[in-house]
Formats: sequence, structure tokens, C-alpha cells
Amino acid sequence: MTRLHNPIIEENANWDIIIIGGGATGLGTALDATTRGLKTLLVEQSDFAKGTSSRSTKLVHGGVRYLAQGDIGLVKHALEERGLLQKNAAHLVGKEAFIIPCYSWFSIIKYLSGLTIYDWLSGKYSFGKSEYLSKRETLSLMPEIKAKGLKGGIKYFDGKFDDARLAINIAQTAIENGATLLNYTKVISLQKNGESITGIETEDTLTGKRNNFKGKVIINATGVFVDDILKMNNPNSKNMVRPSQGIHIVLDKSFLNTDSALMIPKTSDGRVLFAVPWHKHLLVGTTDTPINEHSLEPKALRVEVDFILATAASYFNRKPLESDILSVFSGLRPLAAPSNNDGNSTKEISRDHKLLISAKGLITITGGKWTTYRRMAEETVNLAIMHANLKSNDCKTRTLKIHGCNNFSDNNFLDIYGTDKSAIEELMAKNPELSEKLHPDFPYNKAEVVWAIENEMAETVEDVLSRRLRVLFIDAKAAMEMAPKVASILAKALQANADWEHNQIEIFNNLAQGYIYNNDKKAQSVLTEQ
Repeated sequence: MTRLHNPIIEENANWDIIIIGGGATGLGTALDATTRGLKTLLVEQSDFAKGTSSRSTKLVHGGVRYLAQGDIGLVKHALEERGLLQKNAAHLVGKEAFIIPCYSWFSIIKYLSGLTIYDWLSGKYSFGKSEYLSKRETLSLMPEIKAKGLKGGIKYFDGKFDDARLAINIAQTAIENGATLLNYTKVISLQKNGESITGIETEDTLTGKRNNFKGKVIINATGVFVDDILKMNNPNSKNMVRPSQGIHIVLDKSFLNTDSALMIPKTSDGRVLFAVPWHKHLLVGTTDTPINEHSLEPKALRVEVDFILATAASYFNRKPLESDILSVFSGLRPLAAPSNNDGNSTKEISRDHKLLISAKGLITITGGKWTTYRRMAEETVNLAIMHANLKSNDCKTRTLKIHGCNNFSDNNFLDIYGTDKSAIEELMAKNPELSEKLHPDFPYNKAEVVWAIENEMAETVEDVLSRRLRVLFIDAKAAMEMAPKVASILAKALQANADWEHNQIEIFNNLAQGYIYNNDKKAQSVLTEQ
């Protein structure tokens, strides 16, 4: 396969900072570094946000459950970052009302008290005041939940966003500020001078071309893959992270036909579960399952899907069935590896990020969550500057607007593009055939595919339907039906032949099968259950 996007790279360039990993943390670090005047390169082995960063619960939040665990500092910092993110990416991050249905008076007192503290910690970045709702008020806002035994509810406010689209917009912002970003560029070795790391060797996974890049400091921001990079330096290094899997299922919005999100504060095994309206569907999750392996396409376990369905059924009037699942997807959290021999529990493993100098010239950042990506990036660049004695300006990202930032909202599906919306509309005006829908049940059109190819570094059918338009995460079968039209547009842009086009469709369909949950797929998942 050839490439659509090949940034011109200066030969023998010596970068100040080279970042490995194009998820939330890596992209944030690239943006922070380049806006400080540092010569910045980022390489990502696949597409931006291919892994964990496109598979979140779509929440920008302080973390109510972390408050219950007494981690006040983590919550306070996250609430501040939530406020900054809403201002800097207003087209993607919005305020969402969450309802906690309470079936005992004690629950009402407990959760209202906790959320009052949550509000107080948010200070000037508050999204709204928590309040008690009567049974009637709760059911008027969320009529599809079970009324029997309901005493009332608590309404509080947090943030909701589109994770992969935010990642793409951060990438665009970094490029606009001088950074060089390469997707589909895999690090195959670290370059060394004695004990110091001085650069990376990469392979373009689309063309096979290899390159060497020199850098004053290398940032390992590869999430669950950090140990793979660390072992390139020292094959005997102990594992730094232990992956924990979280899955989500997507249902038709009719199961909870409301603008509010449902928060279940304590499930049968002590987890928190959310049901969040997202892209006119209902996203339900997540789980927390320790696993021993990591991959770019982790598979949902049967026990996880059964858990989510059973928990939802205990709150919804209409019981969701396996056949109702439109898409199921899994993400891996890079939690700090436990120090004892019992690695089966993830409850005591740190959710906060970890930042350390792994070797001279190599810094590793892992953990954390989307909400705090900016703060993590700032701390990482601060350490890199100090470690490599780099000359730079002060951090600018607290007030830096992300590409597309715009406050308008006319309930149009193109609003998610922010300031780019008008350019896509102009594409359709100049070429009316681009207004053609990709699927009768979705508003997405050909113009958006052209935009993703020309302006958002999309290289494959998967890039478009998974992370630019999000259809694979919403309705996997519908995504498969859209694939031929997307492949045709990509082939035209690449001037590729029919064989390439058919191959892209086949690759995507094989991938999409993993997002369709059915009885035939259950057997394979049992293999990896813990």
C-alpha cells in the first residue's frame, strides 16, 4: 500500500523531542513541546488514537469513584482540567447531566453528600450544582428506568466528548504549531550511544520504508505498549504496566431515550457503570478485567458482556439482549504493575499517571486518563527540558484553543467539526454528489470522507469509519455496509487499482466482525477469561 500523507522531513534533522505513541498522552506532549518552541517529532505505529484513546467511556470527568476512594488531589486536578478542556475544545466537550437513581433514602443522603464535595472541589470550573430529585422528577427525566422501589435520584453534571475526534484535532493543532507527526510509523529499535538513548529506527507499516531519527530526548508514551519500548533498551527490565481491560456495548437509544446519562454508582462487584447518550445511540460500560496480554484490537470477554447486560437489565425497564448489541469494543488501561505476586485484582492498582526517566535520554509516561492529558503532557515536557537541558518557552496549553474550537451548536451532525464545518459544507456546495449519504440510517456523507482524507490524515477505511466518523463503534454492521463507498473514495485519492480497493474492504470487514457480538464468537473469548 502507498501513502496518502508523507510529511516532508528535513534530512539529518536533530529533534529536541521525539515522542513514541499517538494516543492522548503522546499527542498532548507533542502539542505542549512544539508550542514551547521545541523541534518535535511524533511517531505512531498505527493510526492516531487507534488503541485505548479511542475506546473510553466518552467522559471528561473528575472521577466520582476516585472521590469515594479518598483521592482528593486527583479529583481536584481532574476537575480543573475538565474545565480547561471544555473551554479549549468547546466543539467536542460539552456539559452532561447524570442521574443516579436511588432505591433507598440512605443512598440519597450518601451520594448527594459526596457530590456536594465534588461540586465544591470544582471551584470556578463547576459544570453545575448537584441536586436531589423526587421520584416523579427522576422518572420524568429518565422514564425508561425501573420505578419499583425508587425513592428519587441525584442529578449532577460532568463532561462528555468524542475521544478519537479530539485526538485528531490535537494532532492538527500540533502540526499547525510546527510539530511533525507520522502515523503508521513503528519503532523497531532504539539508537544508543553507550548507555544513552540518542534516537529511534522506524519502519513505515504502509510502505516498508525504514528511517533513523536522532533526538535529544525520547518520550515513551505508548500506553500498554510501554514495556515493549523499555525492553528495546533493556531486555531484562521488569514490566511497568499491567493491562486492565474495559469494554463497552452500544445499544439503540430507545433503551434510555433521554438526554441525561445514567450513573450506576455500585454494581454487584463494586464497579461504577455508565449509560451515556452518544451519537444518537446508548453507550454502556465499562468493566475492569486484568489481562496478561496487550494488543491493538483486544476482544471483549463473554463474562464482561454478560455483566454489562445483567447490570443494565436491573435498572432498565426493557431488558437488553445479546441481539440488541449494535457494537462491542474493548480498550486497555495501562495501570501500574502490582509489586506483589497477586496480580489478579485491579482495585488497588494506581489510576494516576507515572512519569520516570527510564534511561539517559529516555522518559516514560503512562497511566492517567483523557481528562488530564494536558497536565500529564506539561509535566512530561517539564521533565524532558530539565533532563536534556533544553531551551524552551513556558507552557502555553492551558489557554491554547484546539483546532476546530467553536461554541456554536445548531444541532447539526457537522457541528462536531467546529470551525471546519463551513469548509465541509463548501465541499458539498462545489460538488453536490459529495452530499450523498454513506448509509440511509446515518447522516454521514461522502464529503466527510474526502475531508478526512485531505485534512485529517486518514489512510484506510478503518481510519475513516472507526475514528473519523465513529460508525464502527456505534453500529458495526452499518459500518461494513458503508465500507465500499469509503474504499472507492480512498482508491480514487490514491489512484489505486480495484485489487487495492477490494483488499481494503476485506480487511475492514474482518476487523468489524470483532465488533459484532453473537453466540458464535463467545467460545473464542472464554480462552482468555481470567
